[in-house]
Amino acid sequence: MSTVPATSSVSRATRSAATRRLLACGVLAGPLFVATTIAQAATRDGFDPVVHPLSMLSLSDLGWIQIANFIVCGLLALVGAVGLRRGLDSGPGAKWGPRLFGLYGIALVWGGVFVADPAFGYPVGTPDGAPAEQSWHSILHAFAAPVAGIALLAASFVFARRFGREGQGLWRAACFGVPVLDVALTATALAVGDYRLMFAGGALTWLWAAAVSLQVLRSNR
Repeated sequence: MSTVPATSSVSRATRSAATRRLLACGVLAGPLFVATTIAQAATRDGFDPVVHPLSMLSLSDLGWIQIANFIVCGLLALVGAVGLRRGLDSGPGAKWGPRLFGLYGIALVWGGVFVADPAFGYPVGTPDGAPAEQSWHSILHAFAAPVAGIALLAASFVFARRFGREGQGLWRAACFGVPVLDVALTATALAVGDYRLMFAGGALTWLWAAAVSLQVLRSNR
């Protein structure tokens, strides 16, 4: 009668614990980014969440907080993507799900490294309206939001297929519903000129990504 070597069992347990820690980083990324952004938007002098996109929180003397928020949460998402790859093992989405989550993390870091230009009266003392000419770092910053959004949009359909294969109907429905709501809120925000709606759509997607990481973490206990 063969037995599993004790060292092999310890190795698997160690790997499993490490995977859970990596996944926990992915769980934390979205909620931390949303909470930190809301706290700043509510307290930053001169910042109006209706007319100023969240990226502009990276400006002013306190802009380093939002820059750090972008970079730290992006790195957490990247680490979480590694945990996702290890935690999923095989099946639909096991490769492309983590890759897309990793791209989302890279986009957040990118958004922190390259900041937007002052505009629309923010920071205080900045002239109203858009700047006459964009800086190179503002142009690069503009890629962050669409890359993160498209990555998570694609990931939602990847995971919808996985959850459908596993018979998890509610999770599958959420994977379809979240991107639809995000797109609808973003389109409405652009139509009525209210960036709060755009942030709400983005927050919904970031929290969905955290929930998926939490679901995989629970399945690896």
